[in-house]
Amino acid sequence: MVKTKKREFGDTGELAAEKYLISSGYKILGRNYKIANIGEIDIIGQKNDILIFFEVKTRDVTHETNFPIAFSISFKKRKRLRRICEIYVQENEKELRIKEWRVDAILISVNKESNESKLEHIENILWERYY
Repeated sequence: MVKTKKREFGDTGELAAEKYLISSGYKILGRNYKIANIGEIDIIGQKNDILIFFEVKTRDVTHETNFPIAFSISFKKRKRLRRICEIYVQENEKELRIKEWRVDAILISVNKESNESKLEHIENILWERYY
């Protein structure tokens, strides 16, 4: 299957996010966990006893926009993320032995003209923790 330029751009962002997470002390448990008809978790990681699911958004900001990247994670998307995470935790509960889990966002802004990028890590985008 041939990847589109958009998919390649997104994959590059996910790799950058993974490098950032590893350098920040997170253990990477998996990538691109999919549930048919619901969606996908980009990166699954762990730090201490917390399981963290990461939604990675990579945007080209070469031509300025007033639309913040974080706004692209809609209520509907957060609802789907929650459901996928609940399924993952249920399926892996015995092996994980975690105390809690949450969903974080990694937002990457890329200016293709200047070849500059900015990474922002927002914790707990569902605004609650699960035990």
